[in-house]
Order: sequence, then C-alpha cells, then structure tokens
Amino acid sequence: MKNLLFIVFTFCALLSYGQNETIQIERKGFIIGFGLGGGVISISDSDQEVPFDEAQFGGTFPNLKFGWMVNDRLAILGMYSGMGYEYEGKDRTFDAFMPSVQYWVKDRWWINAGAGLAMDFPAFYEDNIEDEDWNFGGAVSFSTGYELVQRRNFALDLQTQLQMGWTNINNNLDRDAVLLSFGIGFNWY
Repeated sequence: MKNLLFIVFTFCALLSYGQNETIQIERKGFIIGFGLGGGVISISDSDQEVPFDEAQFGGTFPNLKFGWMVNDRLAILGMYSGMGYEYEGKDRTFDAFMPSVQYWVKDRWWINAGAGLAMDFPAFYEDNIEDEDWNFGGAVSFSTGYELVQRRNFALDLQTQLQMGWTNINNNLDRDAVLLSFGIGFNWY
C-alpha cells in the first residue's frame, strides 16, 4: 500500500509540475548587466626570460556590460572587465573596454566575443600613484554563460571569461596579460 501511495503521489506531483506555464524571458531593447567573481591572472613583460612564469589569484572587479538587443538572440554590447594583480609590492589592475557581440545559442546558454582597449594602471585604492605608469594597448575576450534563473526581464547566470591583452610600457617593452575568470552575473533586459 505504501508503494502504491508513493507512486500515485509522485505521478500527481509530476503532472502538476508539468502543467505550470514557464514564463518566457523577454530580451528586447536596452540591456545592462554586471558580474562578480574571481579567477587567475598571469602577467608577463617582454623582457622576461620565461614569459608567464607565475599566476596570481584575484577578484574580478564589477564586470559591466551594456548595450542593445538586436533581436531576441543577439545583442551588441560595450563591456568593461578586468582583474587586479600585485606588481612590485603594489596593487594594479589590468582592465579592458571592448565592444562585443553576445549570442544566445540556446534559450539559456550564451557566448560573447569582443576586442578593444586594454588598460594597465594602479588600483584606485593605492596611495602615491603619481609616479605609477598608466599603460594602454589592445585586448580580446571570449566568454560564455548559462542563465540559471530567468524572469520576464531579468536573468541570473554563471559565466566564465578568457581575456588576453597587451599594453605598451616604457623602454619599448610590452606587458602581456592572460585572465581566466569565473563568476555570477546579474542581467536586465
């Protein structure tokens, strides 16, 4: 009797769950989002004997994205992302501002790619930054995410990003960076 009641209860629960209407997310118009997380950054100057010989763990700054939905699966975005690192006893950030394209391959899974301006400068909370270098160059980024929670015009997602960039530093040297980050994103459509 217990088995029969368990089977009937399970069957009823599944039937009632199957009757729920799923709310379709409405991706249209202006889009804004931010992400928080952490990851790994590796910095290498062009005069190093062994490039990218060590990596540092760090937190991502509030990675921002804003733009416009072209249709329900394609968005044109401006992205600002980066990560902090320690260099010669001081904190610095390697950030990038990039125009990008984001495409939803499936209803919940998206991919994003962009290229733009890389910036390497002292962290905003450091003291005595007058003598610090502010370096600029180029960056590319590839990211993907999966929307865990979808509401009418909001999505909460897990995301990962690979960002590569270079900046010009003095004495005709370059500083290269590779960032791999994981985080959680909050997006409004």
